[in-house]
Amino acid sequence: MEKDDLGVPVAVPVRVRRVVSLVPSLTEAVAVTGRDLLVGVTDWCAHPADLDVTRVRGTKNPNLELIRKLRPDVVLANFEENREVDLQTLRGDGIPVWTTAVRGVDEALVSLHRMLTVACRLPRPAWLDEAARAWRAPVAARRRRAVVPIWRRPWMVVGHGTFTGDVLARLGVDNIYADHPERYPKISLDRLVAARPDLVVLPDEPYRFTATDGPECFPGIPSALVNGRHLTWYGPSLVEAPVVLSAQLAAAS
Repeated sequence: MEKDDLGVPVAVPVRVRRVVSLVPSLTEAVAVTGRDLLVGVTDWCAHPADLDVTRVRGTKNPNLELIRKLRPDVVLANFEENREVDLQTLRGDGIPVWTTAVRGVDEALVSLHRMLTVACRLPRPAWLDEAARAWRAPVAARRRRAVVPIWRRPWMVVGHGTFTGDVLARLGVDNIYADHPERYPKISLDRLVAARPDLVVLPDEPYRFTATDGPECFPGIPSALVNGRHLTWYGPSLVEAPVVLSAQLAAAS
């Protein structure tokens, strides 16, 4: 009996042939490593773009009946993207569920290795070694304080203990709300501006901030429009994330 990131025992078969992924970043990780294993993914799993498998609705409202019909050897989930009630239902049906829990880059590299080699019974992929090398570089010397909105109406920002916060910290950006007791607190726009950040980091997901939707709310404060996949996903995107994000953050100088 194997244990997932939460320490929950998972009866992973000796050979895994059918995988359902309920997390876009995990879908990409499996697709790049062993695409033939995937039989079901969410509607939000957009990478790789040519992935042609059964869609099982969203991360928060998966079609459990359809998942059962796909007869997966294992279902891949994440502790904050998926609802525990859905995962418990699948477990109750005798379906092994492997849940990841990631709050930083180092944790992501370990979690991905275990998910791919233990939960999916795949060999360790070369891209995971490339990702480890990509993030070995020293932390940027120049540091800036930032707020990192992920939603508006209401405004929500990145708080404490997040993968996103660790990624930015390694690139020289310190999240002003890193010590907030909530992981994704609701903070009014007035308070965000009053915090006097050096920078506002605006990703294109989960809310799609753009040049005309977001920066205008922070007059006089540089805004960095960044790729949400590189900022929030852990998978093959980790390989190029340091270079892509560093360029996007530098553009807001």
